[in-house]
Amino acid sequence: MPARTALKAGGATFLAIDLPRLAKGRLARMPWVLRLLLENVARNMEGAERETAIEALLAWADTGTSEAEVAFQPGRVLMHDTTSTPALVDLAAMRSTLAEAGIDPAVLNSSLPVDVSVDHSLAVEAFGRPDAPARNMEFEIRRNAERYGFLRWASKVLEGVRINPPGTGIMHTINLEQLATVATAQEREGAAWLVPDMMIGTDSHTPMVNGIGVLGWGVGGLEAQTVMFGMPTMLRIPDVIGVRLSGHLRPGVLATDLALTVTQRLRAIGVSGEFVEFFGPGVSTLSAGDRCVVANMAPEYGATTGFFPVDKHTLDYLRGTGRSPEAVERVRVLMQAVGLWFDPSSSPRYTRSIEIDLDAVHMHVAGPRRPQDLHGFGETAALLKALAFKPKAPAGGMPRHPIAIAAITSCTNTSDPRLLIAAGLVARKARALGLKAPPWVKTSTGPGSPAAADYLRRAGLSEDLSAVGFDIVGYGCTTCIGNPGQLLPQVQAAMSAESIHPVAVLSGNRNFPGRVHPDLDLGFLMSPPLVIAFALAGDAEKDLRSEPVQVTASGREVFLHDLWPTPAEIDECLAASQDPSDYRRAFALASQNPLWHQLPAPDSALYPWNPKSTALRRPPFAAMDEGSLLGRYTAYPLLVVGDDITTDHISPASAIPKDSLVADFLVERGDDRDDLNVFASRRGNWEVMVRGAFHSKTLRNLLAPGVPVAHTVHAPSGQVMPLYDAARRYASDGDAVVLVAGERYGTGSSRDWAAKGQRLLGIRAVLANSFERIHRSNLVGMGILPLKFPAGVTPATLNLVLGDRISVEAAPENLSPRCSVEVRVLRADGSAQTLMATAAVETQLEVDLLRKGGVIPSTLQRIVAEHRLQAQTQPCTS
Repeated sequence: MPARTALKAGGATFLAIDLPRLAKGRLARMPWVLRLLLENVARNMEGAERETAIEALLAWADTGTSEAEVAFQPGRVLMHDTTSTPALVDLAAMRSTLAEAGIDPAVLNSSLPVDVSVDHSLAVEAFGRPDAPARNMEFEIRRNAERYGFLRWASKVLEGVRINPPGTGIMHTINLEQLATVATAQEREGAAWLVPDMMIGTDSHTPMVNGIGVLGWGVGGLEAQTVMFGMPTMLRIPDVIGVRLSGHLRPGVLATDLALTVTQRLRAIGVSGEFVEFFGPGVSTLSAGDRCVVANMAPEYGATTGFFPVDKHTLDYLRGTGRSPEAVERVRVLMQAVGLWFDPSSSPRYTRSIEIDLDAVHMHVAGPRRPQDLHGFGETAALLKALAFKPKAPAGGMPRHPIAIAAITSCTNTSDPRLLIAAGLVARKARALGLKAPPWVKTSTGPGSPAAADYLRRAGLSEDLSAVGFDIVGYGCTTCIGNPGQLLPQVQAAMSAESIHPVAVLSGNRNFPGRVHPDLDLGFLMSPPLVIAFALAGDAEKDLRSEPVQVTASGREVFLHDLWPTPAEIDECLAASQDPSDYRRAFALASQNPLWHQLPAPDSALYPWNPKSTALRRPPFAAMDEGSLLGRYTAYPLLVVGDDITTDHISPASAIPKDSLVADFLVERGDDRDDLNVFASRRGNWEVMVRGAFHSKTLRNLLAPGVPVAHTVHAPSGQVMPLYDAARRYASDGDAVVLVAGERYGTGSSRDWAAKGQRLLGIRAVLANSFERIHRSNLVGMGILPLKFPAGVTPATLNLVLGDRISVEAAPENLSPRCSVEVRVLRADGSAQTLMATAAVETQLEVDLLRKGGVIPSTLQRIVAEHRLQAQTQPCTS
């Protein structure tokens, strides 16, 4: 192993990689994220490959970019219930496949610790009442009992899999408060080592932990499976964008405002998959809580990471959340000794860099349809007026753009106590003035941590939040993930009459049309206290810079400045509220959830599949003989779409519409049309998910504009039919299909069903102008070839029409990372157009996966080969 050093911490001696000696004088020029990759490579790779990778990382300090590949070995994996369910269903199905091949299914286990948080299925059914958390928990357990029983089976049978039950909080908050060590003590070859905590998670917002100096990022469930099965994550040494922060945030401006500003600035320069790192003197003015808010939104600004190195604020955070003095000391000793401690005066080399003056950041909102569309908080009125919505009938006293949902939600803005305290202070001032939200506003508070209830109660703010309708509804993702429950009846009725065009306001991280609720296409992201202010106003078309939030019964106009807390007020209340023991105690209590522990779960090595289940079905792609989708072929476009197609468009997570074909399919199998739950709860059932693919009201199929939701035209027959039926028709006729898209295809979450659905529809390649990082990886993981159009070619310029076909020259033996692939557009009129696309394939490992048909068949083939080799080498006995 390369250069190592001995460290003393807490009376013990540890070994660690000696980065200063290993870097040969170049460490100060390296971004901190690459220093961590260097440590990981030096510790985990071996032989000549390790030396080559080390030299490539060091050479980056001279060039600022690299084409070299390195193997990253995370120490742990983080999942949530709706990404872990399909991953664990795959694993259970693979065990069944191995057993059928005569191989002990127990050989298939995770080689790394896997933490699963059950956080994505909590819906806001009860709200505005003290017992809302208990009532919503009962709804959640009843609706998801079979799936949760499956997760309990996984934790019993699969080594290293731990489930954090419903009510323990949001996965990223749990990661910050409970799981992250920042520096991990471990035994290697009989010696005690101290190593940086590094991890991956099957959620795009995993980089939130970057805010306390833990290197981690979001991956698709398929990539996580490769790591769980003992393979490293191969990546090209990333380009790193440096964001230099200077100055201080102004009074009244919060971390949310900075996060939205960073999102706008980085999207403006076209960030797409690069690592982002923050440096400069402004970093030292931000608390760890502030940093985590900014780091969380890395996927929204297009980045893989949003990294803040470790400093004294990190140690303060660890102490404040109940870590032991010994654990905190280990972090300090390791980071300072090996060159990982933050220096605000340092200016490492970056591929590109920008500067943000914190003094210039103002109070902002983002929307109404994308997180990167930044506006002053008073500009919602002008933005909505520009839509020129004309009501067709009176709305019963509602404005034309009423606030239908006002949610303090999401790990993004509820994990930092300062933001919740600020919201509570707005509520306190509003309560004192007798203000309440109008009756059409559905209000909720869904913190990321059960400890929030303790510190809000200690601060005396719980009753204030309740008085204005913002009672806690539970501890999970709720509205942010598309689980806001039903809209209020008066809103639904007015929408049906086309009397209103309602708006959601939330402290979440995404506001794509249909994301928050399938019937809402307008949403603004903002800080928790601003959510309360807009809820009290009730009208998104109000300019809160100049118009009153409300007028009291006595006629007093109450403006936002009357409600907004000062930094001193927040600091005083925050200091009075905090007790480090809250975090461990609240988490331990929530982990005892009796409803969870009462759920029945099998304990057999093989999961007992129920063919009548509408929640869990053995997927057909968990087989050894799926085969590669590469080759030379001519295909029909199954559908053609434009820019910014999100994973919510491709595989929605929100409520299953009761009038949909998916609902019909479930009702035919015995489910209740009025209680179908959300698409995300069905990710263990491939038959539901493939029928739900591209089920989005806001998705426009450019090949056949005007067709119903999730429909297309079968080109040879000219018939309009559901996508699933068209795909089956093409397959039965022996016709290949592809998909054509514009910029940023797959924006959004890490959900692997966005790729699995396309595989089950028979899509062999996706041709797009650009891909979001995690979705591109998921496509490769399912064996689908992602191809990038050459400059100047877009879906609009191609202008594909019915009958046009696309020829792809993608022979397996010719594929290599970022190679050219010939594509010919064969027009229905007999003309042809030749393009040279680029394979959006980053590493040789990805090439190998595509040749074998994806992660699952590749893994099964490897296990079978190892089994046969073992059988051949075993000595004969007589």
